[in-house]
Amino acid sequence: MDRRTSLLIMLACLVPRVGSAQQGAGVPRIGFLINGGPPATDPLMQSFAQDFARLGYTDARDIVLEPRFARGQIERQPELAAELVSLPVNVIVALGGPAARAAQKATSNIPIAFSIVTDPVALGLVESMSRPGGNITGVTSLDPNQAEAQIALLKQALPGIERLAILSDQAIPGADASGLAPIERANEAAARAAGLRPMTLKIRGPEDFDQAFASMTTERAQALLVLDVPVSFAHRKRIGELAIAHRLPAMFPGGMRDAAGVLTYGTNVADTWRLLPPYVDRILKGAKPGDLPVSTLSRRERIVNLQSARKIGVEIPPSVLDGADEVIR
Repeated sequence: MDRRTSLLIMLACLVPRVGSAQQGAGVPRIGFLINGGPPATDPLMQSFAQDFARLGYTDARDIVLEPRFARGQIERQPELAAELVSLPVNVIVALGGPAARAAQKATSNIPIAFSIVTDPVALGLVESMSRPGGNITGVTSLDPNQAEAQIALLKQALPGIERLAILSDQAIPGADASGLAPIERANEAAARAAGLRPMTLKIRGPEDFDQAFASMTTERAQALLVLDVPVSFAHRKRIGELAIAHRLPAMFPGGMRDAAGVLTYGTNVADTWRLLPPYVDRILKGAKPGDLPVSTLSRRERIVNLQSARKIGVEIPPSVLDGADEVIR
């Protein structure tokens, strides 16, 4: 890593007042709404800083990154969004549905670029994928066919399963009268279409883990599908440990290999990170967010963890191993 990239990374991890000190120079300021943290260890900011450097923003004088970390407290997103608007920043990068919705409510003028949003149309962020309209555009990391593909792979790996637990996040927006958000509705529909009986458990954090897994046991769930939502990403390793302890084969989304689920399958949210800086670059050069089509990832990674499978007494068919990006033996 060269010196200029290192400077950007250091800047991204400093407290917000460092960015404020640069405002007088007319340097573009990019606000970030991130569910995780803390700043000093967040790999997201390191990734963004490196990608901006590749686009030519190779010195702290060229751009100022203003990260705001909710530290897992999604309810803080509106407050943090308002703080970025008051600075003000030139663009807001919002990671996740709650962050994107908070930014949308905070401003209709400052451009917003989002990622880690399942269905931006269903959430009311954009008018359409091809013509977002308004001041928002971005990248969605969950392709429209992922739910069906995940369920199909689960049935292939675990022939004969009938009852499927689906683990989601209480705080994700867009719930309808049934109480289910778009990603939850899509996965329940895919499970039923495949002949499974789904049960969705919406949790807020680690304080809900014991009750959630107790409910899975009571309902005799035979497998667990972990959705690509903030709470599961933040606590994926603990969820993986609990799944093994309850002898429950679990499938995690792409990018969560370290959760040690029997299966990891789907698009990887990390692949969206490199797509956002080019959006920001185009916006800074005059492009209107509403004219920039939303990008959709479709490449799914498949990882099979035979070590976890052995721990819970599950044998994975050879057909599931075929075509896997990685087999952990």
